[in-house]
Amino acid sequence: MTMNIDRRQLMALGTFGLGALSVPASASLMGGKGFTHGVASGEPGQESVLLWTRYVSSGDASLTAEISDNADFAGAKMVGEVQAKAERDFTAKITVQGLAPDKWYFYRFVGPDGSKSVIGRTRTLPQGPVQNFNIGVVGCSNMPFGYFNAYAHAAQNKNLDLIIHTGDYLYEYPIGTYPSKEEALAGRKIDPAHEMVQLADYRLRYAAYRSDPDLQRIHQVLPMIPSWDDHEFANDAYRDGAQNHDPSEGDWEVRKRVAERVYREWMPVRDMEFGSPRWREYQIGDLATLFFTESRIGGRDKPVDLAEAIKGQKDVAAALKAFRDDVWQDPDRSMLGNVQEQWFANALQKSKTSGTKWQVWSQQCVMGELVLPQVAKNWVPEDAPPIAQARVAVGALAAQIGLPINFDSWDGYPQARARSLAAAQQADADLIVLSGDSHNAWAFDLGTQDGAAGVEFAGHSVSSPGFEAYTKGVDPDLVAKAVVGANKQLQWADTEHRGYMTVALTPEKATSTWHFLDTIRAKSIALTGSKSQTVFRGANRLQA
Repeated sequence: MTMNIDRRQLMALGTFGLGALSVPASASLMGGKGFTHGVASGEPGQESVLLWTRYVSSGDASLTAEISDNADFAGAKMVGEVQAKAERDFTAKITVQGLAPDKWYFYRFVGPDGSKSVIGRTRTLPQGPVQNFNIGVVGCSNMPFGYFNAYAHAAQNKNLDLIIHTGDYLYEYPIGTYPSKEEALAGRKIDPAHEMVQLADYRLRYAAYRSDPDLQRIHQVLPMIPSWDDHEFANDAYRDGAQNHDPSEGDWEVRKRVAERVYREWMPVRDMEFGSPRWREYQIGDLATLFFTESRIGGRDKPVDLAEAIKGQKDVAAALKAFRDDVWQDPDRSMLGNVQEQWFANALQKSKTSGTKWQVWSQQCVMGELVLPQVAKNWVPEDAPPIAQARVAVGALAAQIGLPINFDSWDGYPQARARSLAAAQQADADLIVLSGDSHNAWAFDLGTQDGAAGVEFAGHSVSSPGFEAYTKGVDPDLVAKAVVGANKQLQWADTEHRGYMTVALTPEKATSTWHFLDTIRAKSIALTGSKSQTVFRGANRLQA
């Protein structure tokens, strides 16, 4: 249920919008001391929430966490002490228990010298009957490509109860690689200059991203439930490796452990032993169960490679057919792994049996089927990078026999996708899938050969470029229309804009709205438009 907060309380947090924080952008990277990166909250429950901050000093420091019903902290309660330890990069987190359900709270940390962090705002989840709940969905935020205006806009959206981050919170590349030096926006500096591989690299990159005032702001005013995708580790990561991991960079298992350690240091998430089950769920009263699965480093098999399969083959048509019918359709290949697949199937059934109205599955990659339209061969200019030309050529060839654009998404694991969608059908779930990764906005009807299975609201990126980067000079509306026309499950697409989604849940319907920013090349929260799609409970397909 969306709750109203007194405007004076919001003002006590600082003015909503751009440039709201006074924390210097380079505080930690220039030897800053004290509270260097604001506050954050996450892991909300009906009676608990996790609070996070970072406090840099000459050694370990003991911080006091305070929580209050009011932003002026009248009647504030001390809820515990927590250590900001050097071995944890001076980050600190504490889970506060004994809170009231469905309630906004204000919180802060106090340093050993009496200094105070900025004031954060968070909330607990509702229990019992719930009439509405509003979720913001963000993902794919590449700092050098542009400003995080989507975070800024979402932070001043007074209707939101929660933020979900679908992954690619940051990117691992060195300066000059994605974006190139020509594409990078001046002033959007990241550290280190080289690719993040070692422990110190990952920590510096998080510190650089978290110095952004708009990213700090969204953490400050809303609880976030984040998931990682691949770039928190390395591009196109899977259980046993990654496209962007070379043996010369060290052991992949070591890199995975380092990346997950730093993620848990810097994000408002619980600490866990490496390899512990990373999936989880949250209950929004009787309105929805939110499921969060992990589909990168735990159970995902290596993506298949179409280009490799046809390389050097004299009979390309035969090679394509063999790839499609055998390699691509291998039922043993998985995104989640057998244990997590079974957990998800059981959790869907449990949620539905309990009388919960919606089953909302937040995960990383697009689930709907996407093939490249043949006209795409005319979209890429002759002077485009060879990799772009090759991808379109291979994609168009693959589409002729029903193969998808992207084998790193669920399209690369069709049997695993079918199993999870069948589990939703068997549970009679009202399934809504939330996803990111693709940098573009999509709305799908999901199904199996047995019929409808749910809908997918796939979010566009905060700043990472999408289709428009490969189709310069082509009308984006024509691109979107052609892609929708070539894909039966796809009901709508936007292949041009950056921004974020909001998902409004009620007992009768769920509506996703994609908010399109006017620009990311300058600081602005101006929108150039929006688009909404609705599913009614019981329909498992988008409203026509």
